[in-house]
Amino acid sequence: MSFYQFKRTQSIDVPVEKVWNFISDPSNLKEITPDYMGFDITSKDIPSKMYEGMIISYKVSPLLGIKTTWVTEITHVKENKYFVDEQRVGPYKIWHHQHMIEATATGTLMTDIVSYQPPFGVLGAIANKLFIRKKLQEIFDYRTKALERIF
Repeated sequence: MSFYQFKRTQSIDVPVEKVWNFISDPSNLKEITPDYMGFDITSKDIPSKMYEGMIISYKVSPLLGIKTTWVTEITHVKENKYFVDEQRVGPYKIWHHQHMIEATATGTLMTDIVSYQPPFGVLGAIANKLFIRKKLQEIFDYRTKALERIF
């Protein structure tokens, strides 16, 4: 069983509340996701603030332009501190994503920790080495630039 973690930190020169208001609104996720991912929220009537137990469904093309359904549940929320999303349906065997923010002297430190397990055992481990981890780095590189542009 291959299990991995990906961690990214980013300093943003605005107050925690401003970062929280942006990242806790599910509709903003498309704005910080690369266009080639074909990211679209398919859930109806999504509120502008996430909450524990919230289920969000998406269509996304993570590989070769093939659309797949991804369903996540927001399992934990602490206002202006963190939230956690976990995959319920999607391309990974396990996906657990912690989004944490904290105040700093110059603004906000945002930390993402993604714990994941690709499907298909040994083949998933090989896929992670060849392209999954690189794709995650690429997506978070895009997200870093997008957040710098937004803030």
